[in-house]
Amino acid sequence: METLRWLLEAEIVVGGSALVLREVIGNAFGLACALGGMFRRIWAWPVGIAGNLILLTVFMGSFIGLDDNPALLGQAGRQIMFLAVSVYGWVRWSQSRRQRLAGEDAGAITPQWASWRVRIGLVLVMILGTAALTPLFRALGSWEPVWADAWTFVGSLLATYGMAKGWVEFWLIWVAVDIVGVPLLWSTGYYASALMYLFYGAFTLIGFFVWWHANATAKPKPSVETLHLDPRVHTADDSASSPEELR
Repeated sequence: METLRWLLEAEIVVGGSALVLREVIGNAFGLACALGGMFRRIWAWPVGIAGNLILLTVFMGSFIGLDDNPALLGQAGRQIMFLAVSVYGWVRWSQSRRQRLAGEDAGAITPQWASWRVRIGLVLVMILGTAALTPLFRALGSWEPVWADAWTFVGSLLATYGMAKGWVEFWLIWVAVDIVGVPLLWSTGYYASALMYLFYGAFTLIGFFVWWHANATAKPKPSVETLHLDPRVHTADDSASSPEELR
């Protein structure tokens, strides 16, 4: 219990300001998750989940009596959202990895570009979702500017879902989140998170180009016509094999 109490209450003094230790630890887990995601490693998901649980106690600190920092309901809510979407991503990447042939690619999923229809849908959800959640977060007592809190919440949801789906564009959604999130977190005193978001801004651009390259060098999936015309791609039990399993 003493160790848990120390983790919840410990602070690091930097330049006359106090940083909550669990905020630093939670963001370190988030960075490790992003690194694993860039290289498409399944362990990124459980590491990210651990970071989400820690950061949830940070942004809800004033609600649960741990500190007096401003409550950011969008930031807290997105940690809960991360937990649900991360479980989905963990299961999906695990299934994809089991279906991949050994030696083709060490990654758990093959990055792919989203269709224009999906891209337009993502933009609309980002804008409309922010507009819809802003009055709700304001009514619940979130810190101003409330729209920025709602923006980071919706963007984080879309980015995490895009990572689970394997869309290259999910990195650019994170960039949009960071642009708004850095000044929001800094203005409310969450300096460790703000600095981490600033670092993420550069990191996500690198991740975008890594996934772009992985998409360009990925082996193409066999078409339906190829599966029927080329006997070399058939297995002993064709009826039990999907095109994904035959890649």
